[in-house]
Amino acid sequence: MSDWIYPLSTPDLGQAEEDALVACVRSGWLSTGPRAAAFEARFAELHGVRHAIAVTNGTAALHLAYAALGIGRQPGEEVIQPSINFIAAANMTVASGATPVFGDILSLDEPTLDPAEVEARIGPRTVAVVAMHYGGYPSRMAALEAICRRNGLRLIEDACHAPLQTAPDGRYLGTIGDVGCFSFFSNKNMTCGEGGMVVTNDDALAARIRSLRSHGMTSLTWERHSRRLGTYDVVDTGFNYRMDDLRAALATVQLERLPEANARRRALARSYAEAFGSAPEGVRYVFGAAARDGAGAAHVAAIVVDPALRDVVRAGLAAAGIQTSLHYPPAHEMTAFAGVASSGLARSETFARSVITLPLYPTMPDEAPAEIAAAVSRVLAEAAVAPRKTGTDA
Repeated sequence: MSDWIYPLSTPDLGQAEEDALVACVRSGWLSTGPRAAAFEARFAELHGVRHAIAVTNGTAALHLAYAALGIGRQPGEEVIQPSINFIAAANMTVASGATPVFGDILSLDEPTLDPAEVEARIGPRTVAVVAMHYGGYPSRMAALEAICRRNGLRLIEDACHAPLQTAPDGRYLGTIGDVGCFSFFSNKNMTCGEGGMVVTNDDALAARIRSLRSHGMTSLTWERHSRRLGTYDVVDTGFNYRMDDLRAALATVQLERLPEANARRRALARSYAEAFGSAPEGVRYVFGAAARDGAGAAHVAAIVVDPALRDVVRAGLAAAGIQTSLHYPPAHEMTAFAGVASSGLARSETFARSVITLPLYPTMPDEAPAEIAAAVSRVLAEAAVAPRKTGTDA
């Protein structure tokens, strides 16, 4: 158990999840089978998309998206993407044989990929764009979609923060581009510990993703078992990225509870935004206007502060029993990407040095956002009056 008064995140699991797991164990079928298929069908139905393919995690979802789209087959291909994202998108770009090209974010208040940056960074080797819906709030999808269409580029949505969240035009995030990728990691809005989903409306692309998910095999073990099929062929070189029925059973229950969980997250995000509306100058809530309007999937609660005070605030919150994190250290500053050209990312770099991720999970008490905002204000006030040490101090 955690010693934190307010941990960063905690999964909301109950009797229904336990019952689903027990039923799966008692069924005698644990690997990819009927529960995985049912989960895929329900996820596709709720998101209004033709195909949903359950996979082992969000990283696998991204890898399959790149592979199915043929990204990296030609030497030197490039994929434009935000540096403010979990490293999986950049790692899988490289794993696919392509090179990430990092574009800057719109602002500290809206840390998603700037469409103008995409326009400016398109070159002769650009083949795709990755849009990441930071914190569960939509990227500028209409603009990105238009840019990709004009330039013949593939559009991949990293929707790992945004299940069952719509764009301003009403379409579900993850279903707007060529392919969308979701994660069900333990801190996500819905979880099964590890797990992911790839969605698309393209029949041929879906068929290729399903094939690549399971070593390019023409049938799964469950299909051969239930349909009494014979042997199988391998028609492509693929991976083992299948989701097992245990995780699918858990994820299906979480999916049905997701509308309620997202609504609770939005209410907490609204409380955060309102509480930080009266905070001292120099601290503000990221996506504050959207949060006050009840928009977004509210996966992440983040503030930006003076970079010189960021560590002080985090230490003060930790002393008060409030866990924090950073979403995200910029990918272009990671050692593995030191050789990737990454100029002109001033907004991303400022955001990365200013951001603090605060606790957010459905079971947080109503008063938690105000208490945490007050703790931030208290730490900042103490820092403002603290004596500054100099070289002559004893």
